[in-house]
Amino acid sequence: MENFKDIKASDLFVKALENEGVEYIFGVPGEENLDLLESLRTSSITFILTRHEQGAGFMAATYGRFTGKAGVCLATLGPGATNLVTAAAYAQLGAMPMLMITGQKPIKQSKQGRFQIVDIVNLMQPITKFSKQIVNAATIPSLVREAFRLAEEERPGAVHLELPEDIAAEHSVSSHLFAVNNYYRPGANSTSIEQAAEMIRNAKHPLLLIGAGANRKRIVDALKGFVEKTGIPFFNTQMGKGVIGGYHPLYLGTAALSSGDYLHCAIDQSDLVINAGHDVVEKPPFFMEHEGKKVIHINFNSAEVDEVYFPQLELVGDIALSFCRLTEILESVPTHDFSYFMRVRENVQAHMHAMDDDPRFPMIPQRLVADVRKVIPEDGIIALDNGVYKIWFARNYPTQEPNTVLLDNALATMGAGLPSAMMAAILHPDNRVMAICGDGGFMMNSQEMETAVRLKLDLVVLVLRDDSYGMIRWKQAGNGFPDWGLEFGNPDFVLYAKSYGAEGHRVESTDSFVSLIEQCYTKGGVHLVEVPVDYSENKRVLLDELAEKICLI
Repeated sequence: MENFKDIKASDLFVKALENEGVEYIFGVPGEENLDLLESLRTSSITFILTRHEQGAGFMAATYGRFTGKAGVCLATLGPGATNLVTAAAYAQLGAMPMLMITGQKPIKQSKQGRFQIVDIVNLMQPITKFSKQIVNAATIPSLVREAFRLAEEERPGAVHLELPEDIAAEHSVSSHLFAVNNYYRPGANSTSIEQAAEMIRNAKHPLLLIGAGANRKRIVDALKGFVEKTGIPFFNTQMGKGVIGGYHPLYLGTAALSSGDYLHCAIDQSDLVINAGHDVVEKPPFFMEHEGKKVIHINFNSAEVDEVYFPQLELVGDIALSFCRLTEILESVPTHDFSYFMRVRENVQAHMHAMDDDPRFPMIPQRLVADVRKVIPEDGIIALDNGVYKIWFARNYPTQEPNTVLLDNALATMGAGLPSAMMAAILHPDNRVMAICGDGGFMMNSQEMETAVRLKLDLVVLVLRDDSYGMIRWKQAGNGFPDWGLEFGNPDFVLYAKSYGAEGHRVESTDSFVSLIEQCYTKGGVHLVEVPVDYSENKRVLLDELAEKICLI
């Protein structure tokens, strides 16, 4: 435990961050952060200046998603801090560990009245696990340690510390750092494990559901062992995609919608769902009914009871340990019948790949997904913004490794695709990384193209152009409303990319897509590729009638 005497408060704050292993801080500083910025200048931490606080927050949250360690972002008071609100909710709902640091006017004496002052601590409390103003410089190490502990422990999320200008500038502070201890969660108790095993043995059509909470390294291995030994088929939520590879013969697919989806016939046929790491923050992949199917909830935390989710048995504790213990006492059960599930799987696979070679232009989503899969290797990473294309990639894009498809099905915010891909490119410089954005979502944080160019990232940014907010337009049509109010104009994306110092391209034919993307990766650097898309397939493929056709087997 390192002790400090006569140290400046901002230096002590940075020492506490270094003690937590912080590698990067993303942000837009203001005058209230200048002492902290100067302390960062001589630290081991890399400061990355972004063009908007929201982009900084999305990058920090994605760092947490990849590493399990809290990503850190920085903003000033007032408008700078309020610009972090969406990123805070993104991290909190998506269970991504993140620390936000904001400045504030001096709290002991100030001559600026209420200028720019907003109560950010209370503003952040509903969308964070912890929000605190530092009023005593000597408490900096303990508050930093507590913030990181809460951000990183299950269920992970966002935390916030406010460092006022006069506290940061204090000199002659004495304090000490706190050791960063590893902590381990126990597995579920043996009685619950035995009850779960008995429910699995007594079921006839059990299914395994994999949610976002299972997307942890140790859990991946434990789930693979469980599936191999029991032979139970599995499916995943959107944020659980990739935990077990999508080429596995027992993989049914991704539940991309909350009702009327093509997997629902299989889910409806099951009499027991073994739920690994899903919670109700995602759109539910099935709805429970009284006297209906049974559910075993296996998660770090107990189930949040909901009208459509009220499991009969809960295994609360370390998910990996719980599955390891279940695997030890279970064998494949002769009375299990998975024949219907396998027929559904066969039909789903045929449906998903039926139009992989469709030559139409503008490109239809199925061809786009198939061609992206051709140019992205198994360890490559795609980061999706939020739009109707997210459903297509969630369904049709097979994965082999965890965290190679970054999507948000919790807050489901627009504008996160580009910053998330930038973070992936920083952490995985040897892997192919692609941001996939709609034209609406891209323009919400498109200024971060300058940041990507300045950082000399290798990154391809697909901008799918339909000149409208396509998902809402699809919903509008599905609800029987007139097509109105959702179309907009766009810049010339090729020139727009070049104005930032990036390369700009426009796909002119469907057959040219793969070769163009290959050229971008071969050349390196930041490339924006405008892709005109035809979403006419949405109505035919994403609505109930095709799901019903797949289920009539």
